[in-house]
Amino acid sequence: MKKLVLLAIAIVGMTFTSSAQGVHLGFKGGLNFADVTGDFDADGRTGYHIGAVVDLNLSDKFGISPEVIYSAQGTDDTDIDYLNVPILAKLKITEYFDIHAGPQFGFVVNDDFEVGDPESFDFSGAVGVGAQFSSFFAQLRYNIGVTDIVDDVDTKNAVFQVSVGYRIF
Repeated sequence: MKKLVLLAIAIVGMTFTSSAQGVHLGFKGGLNFADVTGDFDADGRTGYHIGAVVDLNLSDKFGISPEVIYSAQGTDDTDIDYLNVPILAKLKITEYFDIHAGPQFGFVVNDDFEVGDPESFDFSGAVGVGAQFSSFFAQLRYNIGVTDIVDDVDTKNAVFQVSVGYRIF
């Protein structure tokens, strides 16, 4: 967890000290439509996510976008909340629209498991689309779990996210 906090501080610090036009800091939030796939039979959970976004535009068409997001996931009867760190490659299709994909590293920060504990780390893949209008942006994203969230049980996260956000610079 300390490494994650240091990474977030370094990203934000780098952003504030950079005078480059291609670096932007913003905040976002939205809805999660979360489920657990595999050997786990339960209805999905509607939750939320909120966090910070850094856009590092490396060219007119390509950039990297690390994020630090608090995300309420799990199922209707088992909540698992994560601090997720997606690191996304972003390809601009037009001036206003992009597609993005990349790995996501999740760290459990809260759960209500009554028997046992979830794995403390979740590795996922993320893919999505985004739209940017002035300082405002919107995103649709799907995160699919790669690692099991419970040891020795086929259970993986699957989360569809709808986000809106604002770039502060």
